[in-house]
Amino acid sequence: MNRIQSIAAAGEDGLLSADVSAFLPFADLSDAQLEELMRLATVHHVDRNKTFFDEGDAAENFYILLDGYLRVGRTTQDGDQVVMLHVVPGQMFGIAKAYDSESYTMTARAASDGLALSWPSALWDQFMQDYPGFKEATRKALGSRITDMQDKIVSLATAQVEQRVAHTILRLMKQAGKPTEDGVEIDFPLTRQDISDMTGTTLHSVSRCLSKWQKRGIVRSRRRRVVVCQPQALPA
Repeated sequence: MNRIQSIAAAGEDGLLSADVSAFLPFADLSDAQLEELMRLATVHHVDRNKTFFDEGDAAENFYILLDGYLRVGRTTQDGDQVVMLHVVPGQMFGIAKAYDSESYTMTARAASDGLALSWPSALWDQFMQDYPGFKEATRKALGSRITDMQDKIVSLATAQVEQRVAHTILRLMKQAGKPTEDGVEIDFPLTRQDISDMTGTTLHSVSRCLSKWQKRGIVRSRRRRVVVCQPQALPA
């Protein structure tokens, strides 16, 4: 039984026994503060490929991811989904209030079974004032996402296709890597189409890169899983 299943079996009160205080937004809170936060929170269990919210929805809540992984992206005029960033456990998302927006600017979709807490957006200002961990987590989330966007823009403007694909795989490995006997596995389902969407290149080009690297023993790619065996061998 994994963590999500364990908490689900225990009911929402099971979250109090989970070590939520290890996450930055909960850091340095007293037991009384933590209990108050949990009392105000709503628990969300979301299956893989289901959405927490869609682009354009009213930003009624803000969230912190406790388990699983999310893909956050936008929809093009042609209806294609473009992944802009990934959210890992401990990170906040749906923080439209930080951008002074009344609606979500992107769609948050579970890349694996997910577990999150949410609070009404009406509490945002109060949380920012009363809980220093939330302010610090917001600052880090905004800084990280701005840096990711800048890196993507530079990569799209200057890097060759192989470099863009390699940079994306290395970034995901750092965010969601799980050590295995063969190397570091990106710990959520990842298709070649996903990588294509994230790198602004074609599915054919991504398949060509992965196939070449697999022959050289640099990566292993199969069944929606990517294992990086020799990260230092990927194009810089």
